Amino acid sequence: MDEDCVDRAKEFDINERDGRLSGRGGRGVRGGRGRGGGRGGGGGGQMNREVAISKALSKLLRHAADEAGLKLDAEGFAPLDQVLKWQRLKSLHPTFDDIRTAVADNAKQRFSMKPNPALSSPSDPSSEDPSDWVIRANQGHSIAIDSAALLVPITLEAGNIPEIVVHGTYYAFYQPIVRSGGLKKMSRNHIHFSPGLPEDKGGVISGMRNDAEILVYVDIRKSLEDGTLWWISENGVILTEGDENGLIATKYWKKVEGRRQDVGVLWENGEQVAELPQSVRNRKAPSGKGPKGKRENEKPKGRDGGKGRGKPMEELDALGGGDDLGTG
Repeated sequence: MDEDCVDRAKEFDINERDGRLSGRGGRGVRGGRGRGGGRGGGGGGQMNREVAISKALSKLLRHAADEAGLKLDAEGFAPLDQVLKWQRLKSLHPTFDDIRTAVADNAKQRFSMKPNPALSSPSDPSSEDPSDWVIRANQGHSIAIDSAALLVPITLEAGNIPEIVVHGTYYAFYQPIVRSGGLKKMSRNHIHFSPGLPEDKGGVISGMRNDAEILVYVDIRKSLEDGTLWWISENGVILTEGDENGLIATKYWKKVEGRRQDVGVLWENGEQVAELPQSVRNRKAPSGKGPKGKRENEKPKGRDGGKGRGKPMEELDALGGGDDLGTG
């Protein structure tokens, strides 16, 4: 949480027409450049532009590659020169240095970039030619990927089981989660977990938003023993497809607690021990945390989730799927 935060900028409307890879420029987006080449009206200057570039990369590499006609390799990498032709990204006029900054400076390390393996001879490591490079999103995909090629398996035999596996969500979504029987992957390929809390990592940790209100700790060892597959991404997000229904059931909930002291512990060892206090049950999720008028356990309508406010597809992931759009 899927969706990505320290850099909590709003995702620009995912219902905006994406366009296919082509030589044509696109409409300007907030924080980017308009038709005349000037700044968009979103305000915030360079920081807004950097965030917009990061969000556009996330959208394309996690969710829109197929419809954009962009082919990812088995590890999820795409040629950078082709990525830069996507209309929404092209409208921001990113330079190679902008892309390198998005990869290197992103607090949650959402992207990886490496020399293009398809080249007949190794490229110069200092090259700024986009055709010399490939780029990928490290996790958070809704498009089909090969988990084994992209991620490192967590297994009992390897002994690489994290001590903490925790999912963050919001008061508004807690009761639908319980009614559904557990955490679901929803529109994403995986349910996202973190190996710790934001406050333990200076306010930023991949796999969880820093404003999550409820923490769901999972018994990963028991889940592995029951045959569930688990993975870890390059940026440290813990991932699972869940069971045959895409679910991590409540029987695996080691502990559920509110981050506020008055909420307390709600579940222990797969058993509910307390109800969510009435005082927070009807509290709305923070702005952008779910589609307008939809419950968290309802899938969005339309290609990208309908006309919900904020981040419809990704923010359904508060039920399990993603950290962010940005992203976790």
